[in-house]
Amino acid sequence: MWLVVGLGNPGVQYETTRHNIGFLTLDRIVGESSAHPASSSSFHGELFKTKELLLLKPSTYMNRSGVSVQAVKNFYKIDTDRIIVIHDDLDLPFGAVRFKKGGGSGGHNGLKSIDESVGNGYLRVRMGIGKPLYRSQTADYVLSDFTERELEVLPDWIAHSARAALELTRHSLEYVSSRYSIKKPEHDLK
Repeated sequence: MWLVVGLGNPGVQYETTRHNIGFLTLDRIVGESSAHPASSSSFHGELFKTKELLLLKPSTYMNRSGVSVQAVKNFYKIDTDRIIVIHDDLDLPFGAVRFKKGGGSGGHNGLKSIDESVGNGYLRVRMGIGKPLYRSQTADYVLSDFTERELEVLPDWIAHSARAALELTRHSLEYVSSRYSIKKPEHDLK
């Protein structure tokens, strides 16, 4: 059994923000799979199940994502190396996709929370959202909506990243990285 986690913040006001790219990608996986809701308030999030997958959207807000991940991990006895976290990444240009196992949080509060709760030995689908001009603008930037031009390429990028996340449950990190990494997106939104 694999646990695939999409990071984001619950609530209508956050639905189309950069910080919610993990939620948007997980929604795509849920929509294209035979997943059905798994009910339990102790998971602190929306959990969906298929025969091989648990799909989780923590409802704890980004800074406490680890609470939800830990609850599902412990209940279903999932090894940390069978967890995949889909998240936004400021260090990658908008539209990039990279993959990684372990490492630091890079200042991402959702990853920091998960690291503190279950360790950092999980797989990551890093979806680049670009970065603001000044570091002091980071909080506002990640919580801002995608631009109209970004929204145009969002569906294809999300579909690509969703396929890649599922491939990580079937193939090695190296295999998926070699076939699904997007280092420099073809579109230039600057």
